[in-house]
Amino acid sequence: MADWTHRKAIGDRHEQHVMHELGRRGWTVHPFGQGAYPPAIQAALRLTDSPLRQLPDMIAARGMQVVCVDAKTSLGSADSHRFSVSRKSLVAGLQFTAISVSIPLYYVFGDLKVLTPSEVAFYSGYGHQHPGGSYYLVTTQQAHGFDDVFGTGGLRQAG
Repeated sequence: MADWTHRKAIGDRHEQHVMHELGRRGWTVHPFGQGAYPPAIQAALRLTDSPLRQLPDMIAARGMQVVCVDAKTSLGSADSHRFSVSRKSLVAGLQFTAISVSIPLYYVFGDLKVLTPSEVAFYSGYGHQHPGGSYYLVTTQQAHGFDDVFGTGGLRQAG
């Protein structure tokens, strides 16, 4: 249990960091998915295999632009130079993208590099992996810079 608690604490800190960085760039950010639910619903949802468990962590808007963000802490990416995304998360991300075409979904990793679910699928050879594989791996060189996707820090837009 301590292992899950430790990973959750790291994930929560990363989500807060991403929210802060988006806010610095003029985005209004709000929790989305499991993080927006009361603890009792979160606990009950963890006992299911519902895709609701894999919804993005936050929704953000700047002006008329809306995006969803899933903060991914990829422990060890600095050593392996690869990001890992779980099979369940990637499938849910692709499904979310399909039903919400006008609102892009971005994965933001621990070093603030950014990929979309489609990019993870493409770069990892989605569908060509051993069926028992739990994670899709993408080289960190394929990722976009945070500023390239969300703008530079310190800029504030009215709205």
